[in-house]
Amino acid sequence: MDFFSDIPLPLLIAALLAFYMAWAIGANDVANAMGTSVGSGALTIGGAIIVAAIFEFAGAFLAGGHVTDTVRKGMLDMSLLDRDQLIYGMLASLASAGTLLIGATRFGLPISTTHSIVGAIVGFGAVAIGIDAVNWPKVLQIALSWITSPLLAGVIAFGIFHLIRSTILNETDPVRQIRKYGPAFFFFVFFIIGLVTLFKGLKHINLDLNLIQALAGSTALGFLGAGIGAFFIRRVQIGKTDPNHRFDQVERIFVVLQILTACAIAFAHGSNDVANAIGPLAAIVNAVENVDLTAKAPVAPWMLAIGGLGIVIGLATWGYRVMETVGKKITELTPSRGFAAQLAAASTIVLASRLGIPISTTHTLVGAVLGVGLARGITALDLRVVGNILASWIATLPIAAALSVFFYFFFKGLLSA
Repeated sequence: MDFFSDIPLPLLIAALLAFYMAWAIGANDVANAMGTSVGSGALTIGGAIIVAAIFEFAGAFLAGGHVTDTVRKGMLDMSLLDRDQLIYGMLASLASAGTLLIGATRFGLPISTTHSIVGAIVGFGAVAIGIDAVNWPKVLQIALSWITSPLLAGVIAFGIFHLIRSTILNETDPVRQIRKYGPAFFFFVFFIIGLVTLFKGLKHINLDLNLIQALAGSTALGFLGAGIGAFFIRRVQIGKTDPNHRFDQVERIFVVLQILTACAIAFAHGSNDVANAIGPLAAIVNAVENVDLTAKAPVAPWMLAIGGLGIVIGLATWGYRVMETVGKKITELTPSRGFAAQLAAASTIVLASRLGIPISTTHTLVGAVLGVGLARGITALDLRVVGNILASWIATLPIAAALSVFFYFFFKGLLSA
């Protein structure tokens, strides 16, 4: 009890709300990492929880500090905020974004956690010190990334699945073709895994590589992966040559590839989206410790641990709701289709994370799933489900802003009394 009594009340509330926000991220946005794997049958829900528990937490803890400061800084003119306004506002941002995510999860709607937290920050800033305090060009820049990222992911996914279909699935002997081209797919998967791990810079273990070093290391890992893939494909039990079974045999290879990409995208998701929970917490710690509000907020390991643990628990308790929407309701997924979507999403997330842009993993993966569906024709998509998802995306920003206004005045009354 003495330990907790020594912690300032705003900081204690901030830590609890950061965990709440991370839990909401795990319950909703984790579908981006695991939904396609579960929907295609590559992983069971239990297997998805295990994969996410390892790689989501690792991504959050080892590489999650890279985009954290982008969420906090740039949204508002920090020089116009006093210390109390910043504390009330960031608490309101965590509470409103987390509440909105939980509400969306209840209906199985995958919404953007980045939309939620940025909308909340803009909302409290507009009422606390006026709309002029909001850096609208920066908000527009991030908003444009939410449009371009699903488009880019969709185009990449369309191309990857078209390549798989033209070189393997549409051939008369797909088993022979997967033996021929499979190692190339293993190369790209391991290359992306390398970029996810190295390109982002593992600063918390004193490993921060530049672009050339990261690309070289990832290329070497890619060739290693190609060798492993060739060894695996030659020895895997392909089974019968009955034409009725040939696609099942090929999909078995893509199950392995999809599990590998699921690990990569879980790591990328944890490293990218932990910023939405930890960014406001870092700002509050700065304010409580009387540090310059405009200075870069250091991200302590305990903050990243809160984010990583919350994400994993959120997935384990409520993640199945959004998994079902992304993995089964948008379009029918097989391991080859799910692999194409996940590889495209991971590639897009890696690029955005390197640039320090807090993109929406939700928009990116949903865009990739749509791209795979469109490769089979628009009739392969459930347009009603797609429409509901798009409507929830449009509503996220204004609802987050409105909730943030309410919570801002709530915490102001609570902590200033």
